Amino acid sequence: MLDCQAEELLPEEKEKLAHPVTGGVILFSRNYHDKRQLSALVQDIRRYAKKPILIAVDHEGGRVQRFREGFTAIPAMGEILRQSEHQDESAAYAKACGLALAYELKTLDIDFSFAPVLDINGVSQVIGNRAFADNADEVIRLATHLIQGLKAVNMPAIGKHFPGHGSVAPDSHVALPVDEREFDEIQRTDMVVFKRVIERAMLDGVMPAHVIYNQVCDKPAGFSPKWLQEVLKGDLGFNGAVFSDDLSMHGASVAGGYVERAEAALDAGCDMVLACNNPKGAESILDGIAPRYANVSNDDEVRQERVMALYGRVLPAGLRGKYESAVDLIKRLSER
Repeated sequence: MLDCQAEELLPEEKEKLAHPVTGGVILFSRNYHDKRQLSALVQDIRRYAKKPILIAVDHEGGRVQRFREGFTAIPAMGEILRQSEHQDESAAYAKACGLALAYELKTLDIDFSFAPVLDINGVSQVIGNRAFADNADEVIRLATHLIQGLKAVNMPAIGKHFPGHGSVAPDSHVALPVDEREFDEIQRTDMVVFKRVIERAMLDGVMPAHVIYNQVCDKPAGFSPKWLQEVLKGDLGFNGAVFSDDLSMHGASVAGGYVERAEAALDAGCDMVLACNNPKGAESILDGIAPRYANVSNDDEVRQERVMALYGRVLPAGLRGKYESAVDLIKRLSER
């Protein structure tokens, strides 16, 4: 999954979209001027890819909402509890946020947002109020309702950052966080959120953290067969798509250069790797991993099926009234 540099595709980006191992594009604020322009960009991405391709965005709400002008202002997930007076209201608020953000993205032919954040609001400043709450029970409850909103619009839910980024302070964008807790504590405090949501069959995808949990494995979770194969897929029974976090982040540097990072993530159990904000790094990955897929194996076909199960889900008809009601509720509660 690659990114684009501007509001229109550059000539070299059109070529990269057609590369046989390009499977997706993630959009950023720099790609947005207004809805008409964004719609044209999405159409161009699909046209130049010359194959089905996933289009995604980080559109969680709060400080992580890439498109703003002309879109509903989705609150940070941590504001939902603060602005609600009782559990029923916070549940309705969370569901409204999921429905509104999904509806607005799907009307522009964007497949999904990387949401919800399933971390707890612990010591991590990069997570903070991106998380629903400071405890697993409330995160599970509110995430469940937000996902119901996404599902009402037929949008996949991608949970991040497995097994939990909220209990370690450093920011994996600029550092390599190390969580020194024992597995039992991680499981009880953070990972239980993923466990419960997976048990409810609500997650279509998972994004692991660029965090080393050194009492469990010496590799960041996104490069760790222990975390992805044994724990996520084995113990928790998750059978959806696994996306690496951005391989340009400092937390990924432990795996080596860009090609080595991509290979390590794929070997560990990721189905799709993200390479953003470094066009040369992304190009090296495209060329470096292409030989790996010269002869497609059964495992590769299954990997592709998991990822492409998220593609092209149709926006259901008759949702306009529910969408407008959701937006009204968000605006009313956000003004408290």
